[in-house]
Amino acid sequence: MKLSLQLKLGQQLTMTPQLQQAIRLLQLSTLDLQQEIHQALESNPMLELIENSEDDTPDTNDNSTTTDLNEPPAAEDKASTRDNAELNSTDSDWQNEIPNDLGVDTHWDDIYPGTSSQSNSFDGDSSDFESRTSAEGTLQDHLLWQLNLTHISEKDNSIALAIIDAIDNNGMLTVDLDSIHSGFDEESEVELDELVAVLHRVQQFDPIGVGHRDLTECLMLQLAQIESPELEKAVRNAKLVISEHIDLLGNRDYAHLMRRTKLKESELSEAITIIESLNPRPGASICPPSTSYVVPDVIVSKDNSSGKWKVELNPETAPKIRINSSYAALVKRADTSDDNNYLRDNLQEAKWFIKSLQSRNETLMKVSTRIVEHQRGFLEYGEEAMKPLVLHDIAEAVSMHESTISRVTTQKYMHTPRGIFELKYFFSSHVSTKGGGECSSTAIRAIIRKLVAAENTKKPLSDSKITNLLEEKGINVARRTIAKYRESLSIPPSNERKRLAG
Repeated sequence: MKLSLQLKLGQQLTMTPQLQQAIRLLQLSTLDLQQEIHQALESNPMLELIENSEDDTPDTNDNSTTTDLNEPPAAEDKASTRDNAELNSTDSDWQNEIPNDLGVDTHWDDIYPGTSSQSNSFDGDSSDFESRTSAEGTLQDHLLWQLNLTHISEKDNSIALAIIDAIDNNGMLTVDLDSIHSGFDEESEVELDELVAVLHRVQQFDPIGVGHRDLTECLMLQLAQIESPELEKAVRNAKLVISEHIDLLGNRDYAHLMRRTKLKESELSEAITIIESLNPRPGASICPPSTSYVVPDVIVSKDNSSGKWKVELNPETAPKIRINSSYAALVKRADTSDDNNYLRDNLQEAKWFIKSLQSRNETLMKVSTRIVEHQRGFLEYGEEAMKPLVLHDIAEAVSMHESTISRVTTQKYMHTPRGIFELKYFFSSHVSTKGGGECSSTAIRAIIRKLVAAENTKKPLSDSKITNLLEEKGINVARRTIAKYRESLSIPPSNERKRLAG
């Protein structure tokens, strides 16, 4: 075989480290981006954080980009400048009064009496800092606190501890009494009747209904605490319905329920009203779920004078950073030492990082502006005016790939006068209409919600009836599609929405 050299031409797509970093920052959420920036500040000495009192520089990633750049200076900035000038003049006055020679045993109070006590004083609100920042107690802590205030024997106290330990966050006893009884050894001589007696004692703790073994017992415990003479008859009927016919009540079979209980429609309605006021999960009020907060990346507002919509980035989403000019000045071109190479590499990484942040903000701004232009009807009139929109539409408008649009709209939120929405919320499929047009699935969901809210509760609208009503509006939707949209809105079926006349 003869050896030879051959020249070939070809194209190959290579992702540079800078491009990889830009793509990774683009798909990060606000919280992840803040963490990424803080890690970069800690690892790269060339980056520094811009404080609020400092001026922005061209190297800073500008997170407050807006379509309306003609904004007058804020009055607060002028006031703060005036206050700083007065503070500086005041500082120079008391600094000049400090004597040059002080004795070894001199104290600050000897020269300026009363100042140290004032500087170390706290307001009444700040003195309770520990109690305000402490974590909320659980349901078990709340029950144990009440148990400590209850005068019972040592044996009953150990039984109560075992029962409270088996209660979940909703207040339900998750372990049967036989299993709890088997957990005690024979030397303790705990009888099953004693377990039942202590359980009834625990069930009187706050909140009422805690320690219930099923839904019927939970509701009956709460009904037993209602002592209003005006509601005595309604409470008695409610107990009858819950204790013997709770299955019929769950199926909303009111006709069969009235025949079995021999109650009139008005009496049954009063009993159901009381039942609906009860809490099937009493323990959830003591330990509520943690609240998650969303920080919007984009803020949309309407200019009342011109009637145009303004899109701007939220300046609070990420801290502002820039290149440290002092460290950057230490980099020498001709120097090849290890220290200089370290500074040069970090300077290049800092420039790439800031450029990637700027690219992220520009891309987010372009996509958000196009979304607002396309969904202006939603901002003006609500969900029923939402237009169909897919990623391909925005990708063509901003000359980007659909994958880039997907990264931009994931875990990014927009604050509008109608609320805070994820950018993906504005994208929806479409359904054809009789006139040859298109209707957004979000608009159809809004129409379904509106129809259900205005329906007759004695005869709720079925999915087939909703389909017919939408056909009268010119929207062709299948019944199974209506069922899917209704379930996504957490709207129960028609048989579960049935109510008695109030």
